[in-house]
Amino acid sequence: MFAVIKTGGKQYRVAEGDQILVEKLDGDENGHVTFGDVLMVGDGETVSVGAPLVDGASVVGEVDAQTRAGKVMIYKKRQRNTYRRKKGHRQHQTAVTITSILTDGKMAPAKKKAAKPKAEDKAVEAEAPKAETPKTEAAAKPEAAAALDARGRLSEPQGEADDLKKIKGVGKVLEGKLNDAGIFHFWQVAALGPEQITELEEEMSFPGRIERDDWIAQAGELAKDA
Repeated sequence: MFAVIKTGGKQYRVAEGDQILVEKLDGDENGHVTFGDVLMVGDGETVSVGAPLVDGASVVGEVDAQTRAGKVMIYKKRQRNTYRRKKGHRQHQTAVTITSILTDGKMAPAKKKAAKPKAEDKAVEAEAPKAETPKTEAAAKPEAAAALDARGRLSEPQGEADDLKKIKGVGKVLEGKLNDAGIFHFWQVAALGPEQITELEEEMSFPGRIERDDWIAQAGELAKDA
């Protein structure tokens, strides 16, 4: 059996098992999509042509991937003018595998639900040792954490100071201001609380900078490699 469907302003002839690339559709990978605009359905002997659509017909597919087409270069030029524009474009596409062609208003077969774990499996899972929670950088340095004041700052760096310029939005000048304020390490930045952040931003005259550039998350990742 085959069908002709319309999607994204284009028509496709499909059969079960075919994979097609269509204009981007909403849906996650391994999810299902339904094409309701069916223009024609045939089974080799009879053909039903819609006017414009075939009543009660639909085509169901499974999303394989959300991809992008190859780059197309667009060049614009105006004669007797210095106007020149060159742009590239990659069209969003969805790869779909056709799973069923339905007629007479039939519904797509429901996906089987994953089997619930048995009581024996739950017991084994409960007995299995839990993975240890990774320690934070501050917890790994008890002496340094103990030396912090109420504002989360140090009087001097604990060992070698970290290169705070690795944090997006922190330059050489800003790094110097942070050091002067008692911030020397990534783990210090990652451990800053809301009140400490507000105080630091007011002191250094850059309100909203820490949250806008997401210093806390950046510093947390950098502290793992420090």
